[in-house]
Amino acid sequence: MRRLVVLTVVCGALLGTLFMTAFGQGATREASYALPGPAGRLLPVGPPTPLTVALHNGLRIQLPVAQSRVTAIGYHSSGDGVLPLTPLGHQGNEGVLSRLAHKIFGGGHGGFVYYQLGGGDTAMLDVGAAPGTDVYAPVDGTIVGISDYVLDGRAYGSRIDIQPSAAPSLVVSLTHLTPDPALTVGSTIAASGTKVGRVVDLSGVEKQALAKYTQDAGNHVSIELRPAATLTLP
Repeated sequence: MRRLVVLTVVCGALLGTLFMTAFGQGATREASYALPGPAGRLLPVGPPTPLTVALHNGLRIQLPVAQSRVTAIGYHSSGDGVLPLTPLGHQGNEGVLSRLAHKIFGGGHGGFVYYQLGGGDTAMLDVGAAPGTDVYAPVDGTIVGISDYVLDGRAYGSRIDIQPSAAPSLVVSLTHLTPDPALTVGSTIAASGTKVGRVVDLSGVEKQALAKYTQDAGNHVSIELRPAATLTLP
């Protein structure tokens, strides 16, 4: 009986230590990465430092906004035909069991935080930034389409479609932005180097899920990936 009591106490202490480690240090780390300051003051900044934030097979999706202007990064589901992305970094709102497993066995960590905005899908990538923030190409490639982005029958900004040089059978689409005036169909663009547009303000049009993890309305630029054969161009 004494041995059983001692064993129970030791196991309880170990579990308590694991939980404190998982949630105490994890919460501190997330606080430092997850909530950058408000991005309302748009001081002049250059293009983002090249940083891969997501993968699809061999295709790398680069951060399209300067790091100092990013408010949060999130993933959610999208329409039919959209291909899943593999997030890089550390999920800031992962479940209790996943966080504990990563503490014990490793994995699930990175230099930046992203959030799962609904369900378990990672088809749509949202990169938060204040309206007016410059958006840069997430891949090397060619512009194959510029069209209106329509919500409830009205156009709000544009959709920009890019054929990646590294994966010409795919199309990367950006929405929630206005295109740069110099951008035309056929333009060759460079990841993290070519400005493609600016973030538009959709806070008065739709409830933006990213706002739960930012200090503003959750405005953002969205990125999704489709097979080129399924893309309908205007």
